[in-house]
Amino acid sequence: MDEKEIPLTEHLTELRNRIAWILLAWLAGSLAAWSFSEEIFGYLLLPATSALGPDGGSLQAIAPTEIFFTYLKCALLAGFVISLPVTFWHLWGFIAPGLYQSERRFAAPFVLISTVLFAGGATFGYTFVFPLVFEFFAGFSSSFVEAAWTMAEVFSLTTRLFLAFGVGFELPVVVFFLAASGIVDPRALLGGLKYGVLVAFILGALLTPPDIVSQVLLAGPLTVLYVLGVLVGWIFAPKKK
Repeated sequence: MDEKEIPLTEHLTELRNRIAWILLAWLAGSLAAWSFSEEIFGYLLLPATSALGPDGGSLQAIAPTEIFFTYLKCALLAGFVISLPVTFWHLWGFIAPGLYQSERRFAAPFVLISTVLFAGGATFGYTFVFPLVFEFFAGFSSSFVEAAWTMAEVFSLTTRLFLAFGVGFELPVVVFFLAASGIVDPRALLGGLKYGVLVAFILGALLTPPDIVSQVLLAGPLTVLYVLGVLVGWIFAPKKK
């Protein structure tokens, strides 16, 4: 750990510079994704259109600017995912001065594992949860009520689920840092497993739509990842003399 004290103004300046680099990377990724925004949109919302009919349904645009701004948001979402390695790199760079010298060598693994966990969570949600969620809501159609979903609303729900599963799967990294840095003893984290399960289900209820399927499918993996983070943190936790 760096024992030299750094003025608060320098911390704020460094934070501002790193946020600027993250935003530039996000902008660059969004510009690169803009040309493919329609293809990305079609792939991302495939679970929703598939739920509308056996041959796939179509979404509605009820405002003149809806298509343009939805594609713009789609490019921003893709740019955010593309810029994740840069985001995690600068996040590590900001917290690294507070770590011991032996801990700073984990920069590359931190960036790689954090990116893989986010991508894995988003992929898990897209593959297993999104179809169930949209089929659940499409099931309320009847002979006198036909589902006519707008592209903006469907994209908003998809983005919410996408980010919920991506961010939720970062839990092992957070638990690992709490344990490895000595802030919380791994035994205390493992002993508080029942509270971890409760928090997982609360997060599942807050981050997903009001259906039990998506809530359980988010809370279940979060519980497993919590235990995994505790076990990994136990390995790297500072040993008491």
